[in-house]
Amino acid sequence: MKALVKLAYEDGALEVRQVDEPTAGQGKVLVRVHTVGVCGSDIHMWHDSQSKSSKGVLPVTLGHESAGVITEVGDGVIGWAVGDRVVCETAAAICGACALCRSGRYNLCPWREGYGLKRDGAMAEYVVAEPRVLHRIPEGVGYEAAATTEPYAVAYNAVVERAGVKPGQLVVIQGAGAIGINALQLAVLNGAGTTVVLGTAMDAHRLAGAKALGADHIVDISSDDPMGLIGTLHDGLGADLVVDATGVSAALQQSMELVRPGGAIAKVGWGPQPLGFTLDPLVKKAVTLYGCYSHTWSTWEAVLRLFASGRLHPEAIIGGAYPIEEWETAFGAMQRGENIKSVIRMPFGLEDVAGAAR
Repeated sequence: MKALVKLAYEDGALEVRQVDEPTAGQGKVLVRVHTVGVCGSDIHMWHDSQSKSSKGVLPVTLGHESAGVITEVGDGVIGWAVGDRVVCETAAAICGACALCRSGRYNLCPWREGYGLKRDGAMAEYVVAEPRVLHRIPEGVGYEAAATTEPYAVAYNAVVERAGVKPGQLVVIQGAGAIGINALQLAVLNGAGTTVVLGTAMDAHRLAGAKALGADHIVDISSDDPMGLIGTLHDGLGADLVVDATGVSAALQQSMELVRPGGAIAKVGWGPQPLGFTLDPLVKKAVTLYGCYSHTWSTWEAVLRLFASGRLHPEAIIGGAYPIEEWETAFGAMQRGENIKSVIRMPFGLEDVAGAAR
């Protein structure tokens, strides 16, 4: 089968290869992948610029934002059948025995193995999954929309579960990529009083998308200082919540400037660069800093219900769908800020779309 494989810890060491098709095996299912989303972390893996904590096992098939259909059910699997449409969480394996797993916080399991890092991921025609990570795609939700469940779950964890946006609050979102735009949608849905999305000149298209999805203000920080705007909003003391969805370490310095005394920062974006600045404003302002990582079963179920009800708009973030052979075009469109989200249609997805067109 075709798979997009990272071969070495080198810039550009990524290519489509023919690999052996897996089987379900005891206690697992085999999923035929329809659509898989491109994550910013996949782009980092392409350029070998990922965080040191994101070094996995090589060679490895990328992809952790997938939607597909079950084609094989292994012995001992109960409650799932061939033909079920599913999405897969990213925690391909957990220990299941540590205090975090046993208390439902398995996203933080020290022995967690994620798809596309330590386990072969879903940028392939088939992926193997434990029933523990499966969720049914609701009726009326298409595969492409379903493939965005994971980045919405990341944003949901940050905005709803960790920081807990309250109605009427001033929320500033740093970054106009998929996580930032999804965080915007969830902040609006949670009743934020005013929302501001920050980006750079390369984000012009994505900032326009943020405005269309309900942002009250958008700021290109390469030409405008957001502090001037923030000082005119609400009581002028700063944002109740700042969501860092940039993946750049230096963004935290701006977060500390924009947040109000007693406010909160939800840090979602990874940043491998050294800080080079003081964290004293966190103390001076008595700011709560939330580290936001991954998600759990209930997060995914909540997002899928919001898809089904039409309260979230995954179709608005998908800028293009590409066959796996055009992965570099898909990755590049996101890297250049042309797409909020690129998705890759595997052969099953291409067949499905072609069949629907006939």
